[in-house]
Amino acid sequence: MSETVPDTMRASVLIEPGTLVVEERPVPRPDRDEVLVKVSSVGVCGSDVHYFQEGRIGDFVVDAPLVLGHEAAGRIVAVGADVPESRIGRRVSIEPQHPSATSPQTLSGRYNLCPHMRFFATPPVDGAFAEYVTIQSHFAFDVPDSISDDAAALMEPLSVGIAAAHKAGITAGSRVLIAGAGPIGILAAQAARAFGATEILVSDLDENRRAQSREYGATSVLDPRTDDIAGLGLDVDVFLECSGATPAVLSGLAALGPGGRMVLIGMGADEVSLPIPVIQNRELVVTGVFRYANTWPTAIDLVRTGRVDLDSMVTGHHDLDHVAEALIESTRPAVLKTIVSPGL
Repeated sequence: MSETVPDTMRASVLIEPGTLVVEERPVPRPDRDEVLVKVSSVGVCGSDVHYFQEGRIGDFVVDAPLVLGHEAAGRIVAVGADVPESRIGRRVSIEPQHPSATSPQTLSGRYNLCPHMRFFATPPVDGAFAEYVTIQSHFAFDVPDSISDDAAALMEPLSVGIAAAHKAGITAGSRVLIAGAGPIGILAAQAARAFGATEILVSDLDENRRAQSREYGATSVLDPRTDDIAGLGLDVDVFLECSGATPAVLSGLAALGPGGRMVLIGMGADEVSLPIPVIQNRELVVTGVFRYANTWPTAIDLVRTGRVDLDSMVTGHHDLDHVAEALIESTRPAVLKTIVSPGL
């Protein structure tokens, strides 16, 4: 059953670094190929924190008011002219991308690398800390009722872990080392386990995060301050770098066995000196992931079948009036995923 859509909505808007205000804004109208989603849950990401605290991430600079939030889910309440009305009322997880349909990267299937990408909460595109958002209909993925609103929102960061698992070629029997046991590291561990990895070593400086990682797939944990990761002779097949820390990059690379693959996920230093002879002599593959492409169906199935647990990662909820508190809370080591619920 459809519902009456109001003319205006509330949105949390970043005015300048450290300053958020709740504004009354017009409810967006869906274009012909879009749907209007009433937002139920939005996960807080580290990129939201960077924009809030510093007003920029690399070349992306907040120079005008911006709505943050890109890990989103909700219910379709209106559709554009080219979208079947039968979609109204569907609960959906949002893939927050809008690539050009005709760029070479999109046509090759790598639409995440489209140079004309419009991505939620990346200047100047508004995100989902709001009561309503629009998205192209094919990027609004139906979710079954067995999946919660929070889990539907967290398909987005899970997709990063899935994209990394694909890039790394993780399969049955893979031995995987993961640096960083924050939210992305935990999701990477869950994805690695779901893809068949039988040994998952997780390294982190924080004792609580190391312990936490055991609940999500880690078969053993390492403390980089006391464990010589580079010198242990681990010879792992895959190294997933989720911390962004230069020492972790170098020690993890050294821990790869011949033919191993390193996937850079965490955002760290702009430049790192790598040991070229090690890469050449072991025929290592060093690559990265930038967001994801074609991951949502896999993410939804992994959660639906219980192979990935997202709900237990949620450690707090906040409404639109307390987004700043949500952003600050998400930086604490004990916190995995904080959720903003615009309907609270």
